[in-house]
Amino acid sequence: MPLWKIYHPVDAYTPQDKQALAERITNLYPFLPKFYVGIVFQDVPKDSFYIGAKPVDNFVRIWVDHIAKKLDTDSREGWVRMCDKALAPFVKERGYDWEFHIDETPFTLWSIQGMSPPLETSEQYKRWKLENKPTPDAPSAG
Repeated sequence: MPLWKIYHPVDAYTPQDKQALAERITNLYPFLPKFYVGIVFQDVPKDSFYIGAKPVDNFVRIWVDHIAKKLDTDSREGWVRMCDKALAPFVKERGYDWEFHIDETPFTLWSIQGMSPPLETSEQYKRWKLENKPTPDAPSAG
């Protein structure tokens, strides 16, 4: 489950901007059920973000938590570049200074609606992705 936390100046993004950016971010994960991808937009008032002990009002900070899938060591740099490209219209091209990073949490330290998420190779995972929601595993006939 990726969770993207986007800290930004107040009024940096309209509701339409947020929707478009949320769609871009979600589309970075075609291999996951869409409901796995969460995005939180957090307004930061002008006097509440400091860099080098000085207040800034043109900075966007993005913090990503990855749980559902870990990045292979060989693909990490490429993934970061792909994210940078997806974000560029909303930060770089609008003149914001920005930074982003990814934390990876062990899969075993995650539950969703009280259930352990299924492995990607399972039928339950395929069902979750198809239905775009977590559902308990079907009881076996017997």
